[in-house]
Amino acid sequence: MSTYEELQPDGLLDEPIFRRVGDRGLLMELSATIDLQASQKIRALCGSLAICAPVGVVEVIPTYRSLIVVYDPLKTGTAPLERYLRALEKRLGNAEAPEPHVVDVPVCYGGAFGEDLDYVASYNGLSAEEVIRIHAEPLYPVYMLGFTPGFPYLGGLSEKIHTPRLATPRTKVPAGSVGIANNQTGIYPIESPGGWQLIGRCPIRLFDLNRRDPFYIKAGDLLRFVPVSCEEFAAMESGEVRA
Repeated sequence: MSTYEELQPDGLLDEPIFRRVGDRGLLMELSATIDLQASQKIRALCGSLAICAPVGVVEVIPTYRSLIVVYDPLKTGTAPLERYLRALEKRLGNAEAPEPHVVDVPVCYGGAFGEDLDYVASYNGLSAEEVIRIHAEPLYPVYMLGFTPGFPYLGGLSEKIHTPRLATPRTKVPAGSVGIANNQTGIYPIESPGGWQLIGRCPIRLFDLNRRDPFYIKAGDLLRFVPVSCEEFAAMESGEVRA
């Protein structure tokens, strides 16, 4: 199994790059590539800002290789925020990010839930069982949420199962669908259009406005896919068994 430490980083920019985002946002870019070191730095910065943010900061949004600070322009501006963020980045140095939370996500692979599993297997010269084993083996770092509310963008997908997107996206992908697109894997939290190769489905609601915290998965978490049977899936979906 791939561990968190085994996901090797590619490195950070020597100096962060700052860009305006509209009239009340500041982008702080930390890496030219998507890698674990950038993710750890972003998490450390976001954690520090969550504890003690400058006056006027409304929200901090982590992305693959940057973070966006949304601010109230009546209370602060890009110049003081850039100075603060540069100083904070230097002060943190190589400080470790908070210990990641490991989230187990049950998945029923193949069949009606994963209609593209056989194609992914054929494309990579593998059996369906081998694809499932390879997909469920790593701990995947959650780099960011995006596309739709709660959609996790994950790192660490094995090259053995990289598969191109669909030539024509589906107009409707069921909530909980687990897919692969090129070097990425992810989970559709709500029903939506999508062009990823579907290999399974998760019975957990990743985004639910009825929960105190609507997001089941957060940026900075480690995600582990756990294969389950169709019977186990049905029991979890109905609430008979806790996922």
